[in-house]
Amino acid sequence: MKVLTCTKPGLLTYSEQYMPVSKKDHAIIKIKRIGICGTDLHAFGGNQPYFNYPRVLGHELAGELIDADNAPGFQVGEAVTIIPYFNCGHCLPCRNGKPNHCVNIQVCGVHIDGGMVQYLSVPSHALVHGRNLSLDHLALVEPLAIGAHGINRAAVQKNEWVLVMGAGPIGLGTMEFARIAGAKVIAMDISDSKLQFCKDYLQVNHVVNATSADVVGQLQHITNGDMPTVVIDATGNLSAIDNGFKYMSHGARYVLIGLQKGDINFSHPEFHKREGTLMSSRNALRSDFDHVMNALELGLVDPLTYITHRVKFNEVKDAFESWTKPETGVIKAMVTVD
Repeated sequence: MKVLTCTKPGLLTYSEQYMPVSKKDHAIIKIKRIGICGTDLHAFGGNQPYFNYPRVLGHELAGELIDADNAPGFQVGEAVTIIPYFNCGHCLPCRNGKPNHCVNIQVCGVHIDGGMVQYLSVPSHALVHGRNLSLDHLALVEPLAIGAHGINRAAVQKNEWVLVMGAGPIGLGTMEFARIAGAKVIAMDISDSKLQFCKDYLQVNHVVNATSADVVGQLQHITNGDMPTVVIDATGNLSAIDNGFKYMSHGARYVLIGLQKGDINFSHPEFHKREGTLMSSRNALRSDFDHVMNALELGLVDPLTYITHRVKFNEVKDAFESWTKPETGVIKAMVTVD
């Protein structure tokens, strides 16, 4: 089978490998769709934590189940996606129902080789039924679940002001599920075209360009002087993360979905006087996947509007670097595997 490997930052290489074989408690999926996400782009750029090279990228996946052991309820031939955070089941977080940050976690396409292949073996417990959703929808469930999990972490309440920094696919999904939770959403990005997308397709009425003058003043105006009670970073950009502390109301929760390698810097007195809460949001739970798929079935979210670029698997190597450049205008690139 054909495999695409990121052999080192900036270099992708196709190769031929043997197909995976059946083994206990595992399933084999014929990959049909691969969504390209920020993790993949950051890994290509050499900026992804928890990462070693060479690595097969790809964890936003959809395909056909062709073999499974110990997967009750699943049928060979059905469309599936996966929860790509493979957990040990034994450590403290796993015992406490939080396998998304398992001590021994193996994230597909990060810690272990991922889905930029024609066939992939995964633990059977990672399988998710397709529920008659399209392959494109199924490949987008995982990034939407990341946003849904962040909203759940923040315990967003109806009519709260929620500021989401970053209008890439993760940020867009976060905005969608903040809206579904009843929040009043503010989108922030450095791209006017992405902010316009938020207004046109996501029902986001308030947008702020992070490079514009007096961002704090704009947020005060939008929130009638209160400032956002929830701030969420979906950029993974150190400058944006540091600036986010300035946008918190008193008593606000700040959730870091984005990830970068450096140290966060903020004023302790400013954070302390607000009695702020800072938390990270890592991966997602099966309940988040269920929440996303319910929303897709009900038509509450239309992530197909995020797809701006489509390529075939044998075209990914040549196209990949362009997706790292803002002028390309990519929001979500989707790969079709024959």
